[in-house]
Amino acid sequence: MLTEEAKKAIKEVMKRYKTKRAAVMPALTIAQDDVREVTAEDMLEIAEMLEIQPVIVNEVAKFYTMYNVQRKVGKYHIEVCHNISCNLLQAERIIAHIENRLNIKVGGTTTDGKFTLSTAECLGSCGTAPMMQINDTYYEDLTETKVNDILATLKSRD
Repeated sequence: MLTEEAKKAIKEVMKRYKTKRAAVMPALTIAQDDVREVTAEDMLEIAEMLEIQPVIVNEVAKFYTMYNVQRKVGKYHIEVCHNISCNLLQAERIIAHIENRLNIKVGGTTTDGKFTLSTAECLGSCGTAPMMQINDTYYEDLTETKVNDILATLKSRD
């Protein structure tokens, strides 16, 4: 269920577009920012607010990997690119290293709810492969040492 704050933010975003339908992606982002996932109920509410069919919101939410559709993720959502450029430069080794460091597999979340590990098809940073995105921040030219430093920094927060 969308919070009143989220509904207000979506109404403000809708003002920026000629058609309400154009606000689907920003509305999904607002919904997700609240609780780190987009629920079926959120998608229905967004469709009602935008006066469009729920299937349209559902299609957008499920097409783009940036939306955590009916899947709550940890405070830090680690997405490691495993497309061709990153794989050629040892992305699979980076993924395995993160799995070992956090004691989770791809798709899993740490027991403290702090980290979720996923893979991404392409994050658009082929020239700095291997790379990963954690929430909205890119980390590029990864090595196991860099990953250790990044994880240590994030673990020390809070």
